[in-house]
Amino acid sequence: MKLPVGTLRGRAEDGLAVFRGIPYAAAPVGDLRWRPARPHPGWDGVRDAAEYGPSAPQIGRVDAVLGGHGAPPFDEDCLTLNVWTPGPDDARRPVLVWIHGGGFVSGSGTLPIYAGDTFARDGDLVVVSVSYRIGALGYLCVGAEEACGNFWLTDQLAALRWIREHIAAFGGDPDDITVAGQSGGAFSTAALAAHPEGRGLFRRAILQSPPFGAATPDRAQSLRTTAALLEAAGVADIAQLRALPWERLVQATIAMFGVQARWGRWPVPFLPLIDGSTMTRHPLAALIDGAADPGQNAGPDILLGWTADEACFAFGFNDMYANATTEQVRARFAESFGARAGEAYEIFAAERPDADPLGLLTDLVSDELFRLPGAALAEARAEQGRPIWVYQFDYATPAYDGRLGAGHCLELPFTFRNADRWAHAPFLAGVEPRTLDELGAAMHDAWISFVRTGDPNHAGLPAWERYTTPNRATMRFAATSTAGTDPVGAAKRGLYGGGTGDGGAERLGA
Repeated sequence: MKLPVGTLRGRAEDGLAVFRGIPYAAAPVGDLRWRPARPHPGWDGVRDAAEYGPSAPQIGRVDAVLGGHGAPPFDEDCLTLNVWTPGPDDARRPVLVWIHGGGFVSGSGTLPIYAGDTFARDGDLVVVSVSYRIGALGYLCVGAEEACGNFWLTDQLAALRWIREHIAAFGGDPDDITVAGQSGGAFSTAALAAHPEGRGLFRRAILQSPPFGAATPDRAQSLRTTAALLEAAGVADIAQLRALPWERLVQATIAMFGVQARWGRWPVPFLPLIDGSTMTRHPLAALIDGAADPGQNAGPDILLGWTADEACFAFGFNDMYANATTEQVRARFAESFGARAGEAYEIFAAERPDADPLGLLTDLVSDELFRLPGAALAEARAEQGRPIWVYQFDYATPAYDGRLGAGHCLELPFTFRNADRWAHAPFLAGVEPRTLDELGAAMHDAWISFVRTGDPNHAGLPAWERYTTPNRATMRFAATSTAGTDPVGAAKRGLYGGGTGDGGAERLGA
């Protein structure tokens, strides 16, 4: 295949043409470490695109939920993308771009669990997965430069530019692009939708469990994180940090988890920041305000949702919380609600009368990081008549005797409909094959329908209405999916004042 940047040789796989490891930006190494992404210069001759490129440097540890979320080889030269297409022709198919999550420190577009073949084959779509800088290499504020951080965002913008310019050669329609992501990838998708350039590069967005409640530090706050990393890495300044091999940066990141830890908060060593250039506001606030814009600034059509028990992922197997007491949890409520902490605690307890203190803590964090700010975006778009479709993933895995519930990431094998590639993941232990098949079909086909038409309805689901006020329609995905309403409830909306903007996002954040 001939492209403006050079010639590619992919491979045929089960009726698809697949191209892996395509560089979309210059390698961010040497002097380009901690610099915004730059265009790739192209290549001479024929570039073999049969194999994935390396994953971004990361810890690559094994965990009790996913079993791991990063696979070697790792390398700083990681800015590549992968394409699955039914045919490199002139069919102008809808395009789905996947941005992986991973708490801003893990994951890769090269992971088999994120392969785009199921969507490409089942939906006649062109699918692209993207790798980008994560951890210290993607999120570190390195000083007074205009773009002092958010290098991850410059990577993703570069990838979208590349896709828009080249995707027609792969059989895709550059004017019909949907960007989808989960967790940190959903936050990325929202940031792209809120960016002045990014919002013009795609038509629809799928936001799976966006952690909109995460705080976005400013430059000064981010520089304190930078100082902590310098200490953890054992160097005096950014110049010395630049000279370190990436392996040392990854080792220092392990220490940063402890530095940033606070009881009752989801530990995240690095966060997207408000640098005044790549991001001027929290994406949630920007999207909420943009919903009132009658023009293009309102951004793409949105499919948005979360899992019912998001925070079980972070707290369910953390020894720090195994014996959480009512007093500790009430104190954590006080951090969020101040004088209304007692009232808030009773509202949460009334919703879950069988919950122990840890259960109420996970409910609080799930609401603050995911459900409440997500619902605030849905409310804002609904009030302005902007299309948004909302879901909650309610299916609770039987793994670990049910301790995980419907935890963070659990919907991924179902949306991709590729549970066979998650054999390493403990959170699918005990799930019945029939549930994997039927719930997978329900979600996978809804995502395909949304990408193709902007409407997730299909014959395998009950009627899924757009989220409006006052109906607050919400699809509840479970072993038997149902059309529900109001995933938050009036009592909780009253606690949070009904919405969140810049200050609200900060207040909800970790």
